[in-house]
Amino acid sequence: MQMNKLGGMDIVVSAVGLGTVKFGRNQGVKYPASFELPSDHEVDELLGCAAEVGINLLDTAPAYGSSEQRLGKLLKNQRNNWILSTKVGESFIDGQSHFDFSASTVRKSIENSLRLLHTDWLDIVLVHSNGEDEKIIEKDGVFEVLAALRQAGLIRAIGMSTKTLAGGLQTVALADVVMVAPEDAEVIAAAHQQKKGVFIKKALASGHLDKTARDPVQQAMDLIFAMPGVSSVIVGTLSHAHLRHDVACALQALQRGV
Repeated sequence: MQMNKLGGMDIVVSAVGLGTVKFGRNQGVKYPASFELPSDHEVDELLGCAAEVGINLLDTAPAYGSSEQRLGKLLKNQRNNWILSTKVGESFIDGQSHFDFSASTVRKSIENSLRLLHTDWLDIVLVHSNGEDEKIIEKDGVFEVLAALRQAGLIRAIGMSTKTLAGGLQTVALADVVMVAPEDAEVIAAAHQQKKGVFIKKALASGHLDKTARDPVQQAMDLIFAMPGVSSVIVGTLSHAHLRHDVACALQALQRGV
């Protein structure tokens, strides 16, 4: 697995990261087929598969249901083997998403993530945007709150999972890492220029890739890694075979230098 520095920081992440939505949430998600939540044993086996193929980055969030809690239990004695990225701003309660970017709620969210993940620090914390990127940054002042927690040693890197071009560019300017979709090429280019980290979300279109293509995963990875500056592509799956295939396609794209 290729390992990349997260922008100019001393955090090193695998070129493919494992998204963990499906570890804890199967309601209100946009996947093409319904699914049952995996057992602890199945999650543990998938984490073993991820480690085997060289993945060290796990992406989670309070909005992913019981994902943080399950990861904390299963990784209790493996904390130093993983880079943990979680989020603030969105919670998922009784089948509904709730957004709150106030300073007090952000701090409480960090405290809760630390407790659930059984860790003294969070490697990366991203703001889980509701689409109002600029308001969250300018009026709610969320980066100032996260920067203070970074200064206190609870967080190593801060950023946002953005939904607008303006929000993506502001995040690049003000934070350490931005999470964007593959089509956000302008934000990715700006991050590369400014030596900031880039995570790619929805890389495989949440399972809705063009099934008529010969290998839609390979096509997606080729397009993503053709853009300089991508730190890691986040893929979410419960299948060992799919995870291995995603990694193989990413490595092929990187080796070809497409």
